[in-house]
Amino acid sequence: MIVGVLLDTLFDALKLLPFLFVAFAIIEFVEHNMDKKSKKSLEKAGKAGPFIGGLLGAFPQCGFSALATNLYVTRIISLGTLISVYLSTSDEMLIILISEHVSFMEIFKIIIIKVIIGMVLGFIIDLVYRKKKEKEDFHLCDEDHCDCKHSILKSALIHTLKTAFFVMIATFFINLLFELVGEDNISKLFLKGNIFAPFAAALIGLIPNCGASIVLTEFYLADVITLGTAIGGLLTGAGVGLVILFKQNKSIKENISIVLLLYLIGAIIGTLLNVVGI
Repeated sequence: MIVGVLLDTLFDALKLLPFLFVAFAIIEFVEHNMDKKSKKSLEKAGKAGPFIGGLLGAFPQCGFSALATNLYVTRIISLGTLISVYLSTSDEMLIILISEHVSFMEIFKIIIIKVIIGMVLGFIIDLVYRKKKEKEDFHLCDEDHCDCKHSILKSALIHTLKTAFFVMIATFFINLLFELVGEDNISKLFLKGNIFAPFAAALIGLIPNCGASIVLTEFYLADVITLGTAIGGLLTGAGVGLVILFKQNKSIKENISIVLLLYLIGAIIGTLLNVVGI
């Protein structure tokens, strides 16, 4: 049985490779050409920061969450703008959905929900929380970005192999669980339909690694968790942004507060989406 599951998993992963590579190549090309423009857009956004941040964050990969974090640490952008980027960031989610041939309308629905939530909550946070801008002598570091020093094709290949590896691991365990436990029992195991499911998903989303978004997306595609629960977890998936926040921002208390805020937003929004049946 295990050999059969492993072979199925390898076959599924191999089928994804061409789609992953093409998608990542396009993303790398756009990201390499948008970095400076995106930085300037965020710097000049002012009160419209959450709107710009929500749009930029929707672009896959860790680039914009890393960029926004660095700009927040220097107090160039507001907390609301930072949160809007974090909430709308999709990391590897979009790539997996495209590779799995999910319908355009389904993908658009997920992205637009995340973007709108990011924008709205970003504006609300800026209304209730204003921190004095204290610019520091700090510059963006290539080491904090995603393979900036590599060529576009090399970066795309690295991302493809890393993503395929995480997809293979996640798919293997999901397939194995289906074989050993059964679909109904898996749904109960992962609290599908339970009010606490989004709280568990939001916790998974906080893991600063692309594997978190891959696992959540694969769980949703395998019908292990609901769309609301998946979105709740994906809202907290800020990628490497949180790692950079703790690395560069001096206030540990502030960093923890941001993580808790992100977690509560993901858990609560995920719960509300489940209640309304989205």
